[in-house]
Amino acid sequence: MQKIIIIGPAHPLRGGLATFDQRLAKEFNEQGDDCSIYSFSLQYPSFLFPGKTQYSDEPAPKDLKIFSVINSINPFNWVKVGNRLKNERADIIVVRYWLPFMGPALGTILRKIRKNHHTKIICIADNIIPHEHRPGDKAFTKYFLKTCDAFITMSSKVMDDLKKFQPGKPCKLVQHPLYDNFGEPITKSEAREKLKINNEERIILFFGFIRKYKGLDILLDAMKILKGNPKSEIRNLKLLIAGEFYEDEKPYQEQIDKLGIRDDLVLRTDFIPDSEVKYYLCAADAVIQPYRNATQSGVTPLAYHFEKPMIVTNVGGLASLVPHEKAGLVAEPTAESIANAILRFYQLGENYFLPHLRSEKQKYSWTNMVSAIKELAASSNVRRETRVVI
Repeated sequence: MQKIIIIGPAHPLRGGLATFDQRLAKEFNEQGDDCSIYSFSLQYPSFLFPGKTQYSDEPAPKDLKIFSVINSINPFNWVKVGNRLKNERADIIVVRYWLPFMGPALGTILRKIRKNHHTKIICIADNIIPHEHRPGDKAFTKYFLKTCDAFITMSSKVMDDLKKFQPGKPCKLVQHPLYDNFGEPITKSEAREKLKINNEERIILFFGFIRKYKGLDILLDAMKILKGNPKSEIRNLKLLIAGEFYEDEKPYQEQIDKLGIRDDLVLRTDFIPDSEVKYYLCAADAVIQPYRNATQSGVTPLAYHFEKPMIVTNVGGLASLVPHEKAGLVAEPTAESIANAILRFYQLGENYFLPHLRSEKQKYSWTNMVSAIKELAASSNVRRETRVVI
């Protein structure tokens, strides 16, 4: 049995990072380890958070030890938490890195931990270079990365970015595991009854929070193309948009009205709680990710779990996770290409993709993730630098 500590968001914080951390902790514990999570008492100051709330109304996960102690903007707190974790003498610390804003806090905490000369620090890097650039990004990222012994990335794009900063440290590319903690699939008719969606409608799902890089505006233009061309129009097609706006929604609402497609949309633009996720995935014919740029996406393993074909754009690491005309379709990030991909999907039919989805999803296991973390920690290649990290 090893003592494992995950540093990253967890309940009562909400969102994909928290869901991932909790599922990973569960996997460690199921394998006989002693795993806990050190999360945030303050993750983002309210003026930096684009959503409505950072917190979940749902009950805490059972049988997980979660300590909400990290204040992302208080240097005195970083030192205190770092000393506490140093004295915990965990065998492995798994730290999430997704945003340069977190670099100073996490980097300082890890510098304290390293002083126990025992704990191995493995970073799961969701992003190295952020989608939206801000002053200080490179400096904050460098400060953080120096403190880690080894890295896991979940896309080749992030791996390439990592090597620009840390070319000599051990790293592994591991596929993002399935989000299998949202329940088992239910029938499409059950899901649609819950969401009050007609069974006769053809539903394409855009799922997750809404930001510019995710390309919802491109998808809206694609819907107009499909509606306006009699040769390519798909009967009873609806776009289900399920997720909270993380930026001003006014331009999207104006675009919808300008395009005249409001009747072709189902708008559910509040945060989707974990208990309702399965209804949206199971109600859909396919899941679409029309991103302008991307590293990897948590929506992909979610779609694999519920065995839903995907339409993704050929950016970042998305296309490598969705074999074309097997697990889904790959389009260019233009309205015309996305419209053609939607049309092609309905020509092939949802059932065409199911055998490929079921085969491909076997790659996305939590056991693989835990094994990779332990291998990096145990590897003779994971050697502490003898110099002081500054």
